[in-house]
Amino acid sequence: MKTQNPEQIYRTEKDSLGEVRVPEAALYGAQTQRAVDNFPVSGYAMPRAFIRALGLVKQSAALANAELQELDSDMAKAISAIAGRVAAGELDEEFPVDVFQTGSGTSSNMNANEVIAHLASAELGQPVNPNDHVNAGQSSNDVIPTAIHISACLTVSEQLLPSLESLCSTLQQREAEFADTIKTGRTHLMDAMPISFAQELSAWRKQLSSAGQRIAFARDEMLHLAQGGTAVGTGINAHQDFSDVFVKYLCDITGLQFKAVDQPFELISSQDASVALSGQLKALATALMKISNDLRWMNSGPLAGLAEVELPALQPGSSIMPGKVNPVIPEAVAMVAAKVMGNDTTITVAGQSGNFQLNVMLPVVAYSLLESIHLLGNSCQLMSEKVISGFT
Repeated sequence: MKTQNPEQIYRTEKDSLGEVRVPEAALYGAQTQRAVDNFPVSGYAMPRAFIRALGLVKQSAALANAELQELDSDMAKAISAIAGRVAAGELDEEFPVDVFQTGSGTSSNMNANEVIAHLASAELGQPVNPNDHVNAGQSSNDVIPTAIHISACLTVSEQLLPSLESLCSTLQQREAEFADTIKTGRTHLMDAMPISFAQELSAWRKQLSSAGQRIAFARDEMLHLAQGGTAVGTGINAHQDFSDVFVKYLCDITGLQFKAVDQPFELISSQDASVALSGQLKALATALMKISNDLRWMNSGPLAGLAEVELPALQPGSSIMPGKVNPVIPEAVAMVAAKVMGNDTTITVAGQSGNFQLNVMLPVVAYSLLESIHLLGNSCQLMSEKVISGFT
């Protein structure tokens, strides 16, 4: 359990519930501190990709509010600049709120609002309010679903799909090398008809390529954003043009083709797009587990197993058997696949927790989805560089 350090210096801040002691050096305020005190659950902070997305939301919102004359231009410029620092990862230590927090993610939204308001106030020499200024035209209920979509789209586009394409390219290169190598095909783990090694590799490549296409399709569904729907989807307290102008700036900053929706009720009350993307990540995980297990079988031996391939020797495999080398990367990737399958179950359960106008398991959806994308991206890169490219 996290407790306050009696030797630390604190300042007193106020919110609607009263006074709160906040560490003197912290850039966040009372609502963030209440969340830190209320949720000492896991010690897991929200992922870097999610904090990046929160910064992008606040940056784009400030620019939109300036264009729509909802915020003073100097204040909007200061908010946008600080939000850009949040997105860039310069202020990650100021986001201590646990994943297992209020189901709307309000604590994380207020964390961002307070940090940005604190720094913008110092820069301008005048008060910047976390709610009235940084959060202008927004609600936690549209900010957090939007941040989930943005972070997932960016990590899939920047990390997972490039790693998957690299793995497919490496497989294709090895296919050309083994076009004339004939081996035993197997069904039921029993000898069947002859097959070329290139044909076996092509099956893996096609399986992975198809998984990538399905992930890209699910990613494109995540380009639709709830921002502008505010509390329940009606857009109350936001300018009528806010969502369109917000998306314009977000697209300019990220280079992705995000889209505003006319009716954000679905995207606030449900997480169906996240569930769909997670399902395709699980499909990739099943492909990677199948390929990993094929490699483990083919590498078995070397004297009393199949011994059809020899994987690169990466580390000693035993504390008592000198010379033994294990298929460590396929084993690690298989464990990643198991974790992704578990995350998919978490996201599925969380996705059905849309009670009336709001899903109330948003932080765990964000954490699990981004973890799966991150793990799969790293696994594809490892398989490409340390297994497929080097086996003999």
